[in-house]
Amino acid sequence: MISTVTTSTLSIATLAGSGAVIGILVLLVLLVLKELASAATNRRSQRLVRMLEIGIAPLLIAFGLVVFLRVIEILR
Repeated sequence: MISTVTTSTLSIATLAGSGAVIGILVLLVLLVLKELASAATNRRSQRLVRMLEIGIAPLLIAFGLVVFLRVIEILR
C-alpha cells in the first residue's frame, strides 16, 4: 500500500513539474512572438501584439507562482 501511494505521489509530482516546464516554454514563445510583432508597424501586427498579451498575462502569473513555490520549497 505504501509503495503504491509513494509511486502515485511521485508520478503526480513529475506531471506537475513537466506542466510547469511546458507553461514556461509557451510563455517564452509568446514573448518572442510579441517582440517580433511589435517591431512591425502595420495594423495587423499591432492587433497580434494585443492578442498575444491576453495569453501572456495569465502565463506570467503562473510563472510567478511556480517560482514562488520553488523558492519556498528550497527554503524549507
